[in-house]
Amino acid sequence: MSETAPPVEETMSLLDWRRRISELYAAVRAESEPVRAWRLWRDARHELFSTHPQSPLPPSGQGMPRYYDHDPELRVLGRLAPAGAVEIQLPGSAGESFAARRFAAVEFDLSGTACRLDAYWLAGYAGGLFLPFRDASSGTETYGGGRYLLDTAKGADLGGGADGLVLDFNFAYHPSCAYDPRWSCPLSPAGNIVAVPVHAGERL
Repeated sequence: MSETAPPVEETMSLLDWRRRISELYAAVRAESEPVRAWRLWRDARHELFSTHPQSPLPPSGQGMPRYYDHDPELRVLGRLAPAGAVEIQLPGSAGESFAARRFAAVEFDLSGTACRLDAYWLAGYAGGLFLPFRDASSGTETYGGGRYLLDTAKGADLGGGADGLVLDFNFAYHPSCAYDPRWSCPLSPAGNIVAVPVHAGERL
């Protein structure tokens, strides 16, 4: 959060940002056509980044999000598999760490390649499913600390049920710290890697 705004104003601004993100993902889940859902998400993010006080952009306003073209082949259903509950400390962008619990793995096929990512439940923010990842584009075409696919503490949820999660990599996005180091963000653990380059979602 900004250190200059009054606490009440700042807190209510953050509440409004999270409310809008939650409403956006509800609209995404309600849209039956994946391309229309993605365009809705992309356009709403552009508006929020451009106008909202909680935009992660630096004060200069430089660095609006950019995206790969939509790829329908990069929407899959991730199968939940046992992974053993493990308490871990996720690395943070400012050198700190974030407590989380690995509760399952998510298995899926992407571009003909079998993939597996650990799924976490955050200890902060009153909990929330968190699914970050890195891939072969990390550090060159996308942020080196990885991207987020799901972060239900902030409303980023694409749907699914007890047996699986909707994983649409067209909705992969950078953490706020990719725009400005004033933001402190959990990063993807080095081992949570998709084995193929993911040319979908947000890019540098």
